[in-house]
Formats: sequence, C-alpha cells, structure tokens
Amino acid sequence: RREPLSLVNLRKRNLESGEEELASRLDHYKAKATRHIFLIRHSQYHVDASQEKERTLTPLGREQAELTGLRLASLGLKFNKIVHSSMTRAVETTDIISKHLPGVSKVSTDLLREGAPIEPDPPVSHWKPEAVQYYEDGARIEAAFRNYIHRADAKQQEDSYEIFICHANVIRYIVCRALQFPPEGWLRLSLNNGSITHLVVRPDGRVALRALGDTGFMPPDKISRS
Repeated sequence: RREPLSLVNLRKRNLESGEEELASRLDHYKAKATRHIFLIRHSQYHVDASQEKERTLTPLGREQAELTGLRLASLGLKFNKIVHSSMTRAVETTDIISKHLPGVSKVSTDLLREGAPIEPDPPVSHWKPEAVQYYEDGARIEAAFRNYIHRADAKQQEDSYEIFICHANVIRYIVCRALQFPPEGWLRLSLNNGSITHLVVRPDGRVALRALGDTGFMPPDKISRS
C-alpha cells in the first residue's frame, strides 16, 4: 500500500486543475531512494540445549560471526542500522558482527524470532510442528515482512543499507514474499549459518535478489547449516 496513487486522497482533488494537480501530488508521494536489505542468518549454536537462553553460539559459530562481520565491513557501505531477533543466538551473532561495524545502531525485536511461517508445500517428514504454531508464528512473521520489507519512504533522500540478523525460516519466508513467489515454497531454500542474503527494493517497489545465503567468504571447513 505504498503505491503513490493509494496515498493520495482523490476526494479532495481539485476538478479545475485536474490532471496537472494530481500528477504533482503523486510526485510528492513517490519514493526516490533504493533500500538495500541484508538478511543475515545467525551462526551455529548449541541446538540440544533445553532452554532458549542456553542455545548460545558454538566456538565455530563465533568464528562464523567474525567472518560475516568482516565481510560486511569489507563492502565499504554506510550501514544505517542493524535490526536483530531477540533470541539468544541472534543477539550473540549481532554482538560479534557489530564490532566490525562501529557506530551502527542496533535494535532488538520479537517480530524476527524463529518460527513456523506457513505450512510448507511439499511437506517434509523431518519437521512437523503443531498446526497451532503456524497460526501463532505465521501472523508474526508476516507482520515482520510487512513492517520491514517495503519501498523507501518518500522523505528518504539517499539509498539505505540495513542489516537484519535473524533466522533461516524467517529469511526464507521473507525472500519468497518479497519476490512474489508462492510462500509455501519457503522450505525449498537452504541457508548456511552466518550467510548473507541481499534484497534490493527499488523506488517503484520492484524487488531484486542479489544474493541468497552467500557464504563464499568463509573457508569450506567453517561452513555449517545447523
């Protein structure tokens, strides 16, 4: 709902000035900047811990986060902010990555927590959450998509570079929704720990995927998917 025409109150349109005034008002609501969105999957963590707060990063996971931080820093971009999931493994990944990006503000959110976004098609035998989980998590993850993945505000003058550190299911769902692919196919995508997915949202609302789950900057022995 960020198409300029949907933001103009057509009832107030001046019939005398007609199309000229409408074009001028539409131009006022048009986005001018491009948003670059970097979706980072958290690093490897202790999956067998009974409580979420105990699912901390493994030694390998900490190395992966360092490598991802170095890679992001090497891009030479002026990052605007880091938004991260409030789950322990995402917080720890953020803390390590942010050391390589001094001065970039961090914001924590529950919207990006891991979950079951939508029942996958085709189904898989090794992962079958309770049906109620789709209703609880799905609405939240869809809210995250709508809240964070959109064209720039019309007031934004320069291109922005934003980092979102979260989880595989969330990233896969967001990619399918952003590209207008059937979201039920999210589980067909695979993401390594510490990987970088790069979405571009242009001023007209068109979305391009420049990278999906990139870990080419990591040595082969540092790559994992747990």
